[in-house]
Order: sequence, then C-alpha cells, then structure tokens
Amino acid sequence: MSCDKYRILHIITSLRTGGAEQLVTDLLPRLHDRGHRAELLLFDGTRTPLYEQLEQQGITIYSLGCGARQMHNPLHLFRLGKYLRKERFDIVHTHNTPCQLLTALAAGKEAPALVTTEHNTFNRRRNWRWYAALDRRMYRRYSHIICVGEKTRHNLEKRLSAGPDAPAITTIPNGIDLDRFFQAEADTTLRTPEETDKKIIVMVAAFRPQKDQPTLLKAMQHLPGDYRLWLAGDGTEQTACKQLAGELGIGNRVRFWGIPSEIPALLAAADIVVLSSHYEGMPLSGIEGMASGKPFIASDVDGLREIAGEAGLLFPHGDSTGLAALIRQVCENPEYGADVAARCRKHVLQYDIGTVVSRYEQIYRNILHDYK
Repeated sequence: MSCDKYRILHIITSLRTGGAEQLVTDLLPRLHDRGHRAELLLFDGTRTPLYEQLEQQGITIYSLGCGARQMHNPLHLFRLGKYLRKERFDIVHTHNTPCQLLTALAAGKEAPALVTTEHNTFNRRRNWRWYAALDRRMYRRYSHIICVGEKTRHNLEKRLSAGPDAPAITTIPNGIDLDRFFQAEADTTLRTPEETDKKIIVMVAAFRPQKDQPTLLKAMQHLPGDYRLWLAGDGTEQTACKQLAGELGIGNRVRFWGIPSEIPALLAAADIVVLSSHYEGMPLSGIEGMASGKPFIASDVDGLREIAGEAGLLFPHGDSTGLAALIRQVCENPEYGADVAARCRKHVLQYDIGTVVSRYEQIYRNILHDYK
C-alpha cells in the first residue's frame, strides 16, 4: 500500500433499486478517480441500469450468481470465503444483512479489514430475541460500522453491548450527485398522451414491505381523477401492489415503471415526489426527491423525519387520507408547492456525494494506519 492508495471491495446483494445500491454506484467511481482500486461483488449479478452505469465507468464487477433468489443464497458463504482467500484486498466493505453476515462468517484469520454500512433504523431480525447473540458476534467482526443517521446509530448501539472488542461506529449521512438532479430536464416523452395535462405523483423505491406503497395507492382513492401515480422499482411486493390497485379501482391511474434507467429525468417529469415508508435509515430516494425541484412528501417516521427537516412535508405514518390532503394542498396551491420545492433544494445541499466520499476515504485510511 503506497501513497495511501488501496484496493477496496464493496459487497452488496444486487444493483436493483435501492438507496444502498445507488450509494455504491455513486461511491465507487469517485474512489477510483482518487486513485484507489475500487471493485464490487454482487450476490445477484442481474444486469440493471446501475450495473451498466458502473460497468461503463470502468468498475470491475464480480458476481456469485444471477436472479433474485441469489440475494439470500446461504451457499455464497463458501463461494465468498474462497474468493476472499484468492484475492487480496485492503478493505472489504459490506452492505445489507446477507452480505454483512456471510462476509463476517467467511472472512478467515488472514482477512482484510472489514467495514460495513448500516442503512436502516430498524430491521426485522431485531424482533428475533434468539438472533441477538449472533448479531453481536457478527458486528464484532467489523473494524468499523458506518451508520447513515443518528437514529440508526442509536438503535444499533442499543442492540450491541459495550465492550473492549466493540467496533467503532461513525455516522455519515448518505449523499448523492446533486448536479444530476439540479440540472435534470423533464423528459416530456415519459408522459403518455393521456397524461399530458394530469398531475403526476411519483415514488421511486423497491417493492418490499418496508416501503409501504399500499398507503400511497390507498391515497389515490381520495384524489380526483386527474391525478396519476407512477411507481418505479422492482421487488417481491410488486405483484401484490398491482392487485391492490385493481381492487381499489385505480388500476388505470397507476403506472408501474420497473427499474428506471434515468431517475433524475423521471422525477423532473412528475409534479410531486412521495416516499411512504414504514421506516428508513437515510434514504437516497428521499434525498433525490428533495433535490428534484418538486415538492417532497414523506411519512413521519425515523429516517425520513431527519432528512425532511423543516423543508419537506410529513404525513402521519400509514395515513392515506392525510397523505392525499397534502398532495392536494401542494397541487392546488402552486405558489405553496413551489416554496416547498425551493426549501427542499436548499436543504439537500448538505448531502453532496463528494463530502461522503471524503469521509469514507478517511475511515479507510485510519483503519489501515492502525493495521500497520
């Protein structure tokens, strides 16, 4: 390791829709530009727009399998162990629970320094009392844990008991390439002819229980017929959401986009950005929504409350009627909507990706200095 330039491997389940996936996509090329050898390993190597974006930027990508089931394949434990023994990295940095756990188990005595990012204030395994000991053992394999928000850090510290072998924990809020969103122009071709004069609500999020698209779908019942909803992303709950839209009688007012190839243009083409999650850590989709120049509305829950600050609008968790009322308020009062959008753009200036890269790089440097 000369001139403080390192070989760094990030491990994540996939490059499908998600805040952690977008963070990795923004982070690795910038580490590469600073002279590091930044590489990526995927449990599920399905090609997606984010995959192709990293590939075009010259990032080396490895894959242990292909298909959604590979994201939770326990056999990756053996493949990962073999790979880490074969290759020589200075830092291995994990994201998402399957990657955190299997990497901690697979890394042997000669393993490089392990770092992980905790992306959520809550996860379902914390409801499993029997899992607590395994959780603590897993986290203690890491030299450093990065939490994306103070609430995320607080909840994790409650989970882990203090001790001499406890890992160091640092809070680093996620960031995005703000210029991509500040400079994005609305792609008018994204709207169908029937949608030309309609009010478009958009939510970009993976279809999983945490994200709570059903509350937004139910809010559509309380909105006039000239409101349309765009849902972008993929995941296990997408079929159920399509079924719910049909049951609610709004199927013809909802478009399911799949994984969008260009999120800034999609947001710029809409009128309102919503994120109706049950809980979050530091959601990049929320930061992107606030940077889009559109009014941003989110559920009043941990993670979203912190990023919205005094700029975005919050509705009571799970309250579809309250959400619909806020949507109408910003649409039917354009001056108010424009003021909310302007406040949001000013607020997100603190979440620039350049700052995040510098702080990650400093943690790597500190860890490897201690290793010498």
